[in-house]
Amino acid sequence: MTERPGVRSPARRLLRRLPILVWLLALWVVLWASLSAVVVLGGLLVGVAVLAAFPMPEVASRVRARPARMLELFVRMPRDLVVSAVRVGWAAVRQGPRVPAAVVEVRLAADSDLLITATAVLTTISPGNLVLEIDRERRQLYVHVLPMEGARAVVEERRTVHQHERAVVRALGPASEVRAVVRAERELARRERREETG
Repeated sequence: MTERPGVRSPARRLLRRLPILVWLLALWVVLWASLSAVVVLGGLLVGVAVLAAFPMPEVASRVRARPARMLELFVRMPRDLVVSAVRVGWAAVRQGPRVPAAVVEVRLAADSDLLITATAVLTTISPGNLVLEIDRERRQLYVHVLPMEGARAVVEERRTVHQHERAVVRALGPASEVRAVVRAERELARRERREETG
């Protein structure tokens, strides 16, 4: 029995939404901070329920899931959470309510709604960071950051967000997006070297 053009079977629709399900599962595991069978199974059930209750546009045509890179991303997330929590906690102990903060503008290389959103989520779940706005047209994030001490901290924050973007794009992005991120990284490195020497 042939499938009519434009009509997809439930199995094919589920496969096309698999990257979103994997992303929801990753967030679930990070929020629970556990890889136990109960947490993973619960995350799968919640993810399937969310996708069934709130059908979203299919994004698989713009997604190229790479298992090894996704594993790197999942390992990176808890590590970043711990590092950020320690940094914010130490600043709170040292400076109390006077912890300096700032809003940092970060231009992204990715040009996909999914990849930009994933980068924003990965940035926001780190303690001390909050994405206040996404300027989709200019591909910019406006990130509220604390602690923020000096111009060097602004450079470091931009570098951190770009690292998040690179991890997301390498895990989920098509080859064209990966190339765009690599080009942007090289240009940023050249600019930083010019600023240091000039």
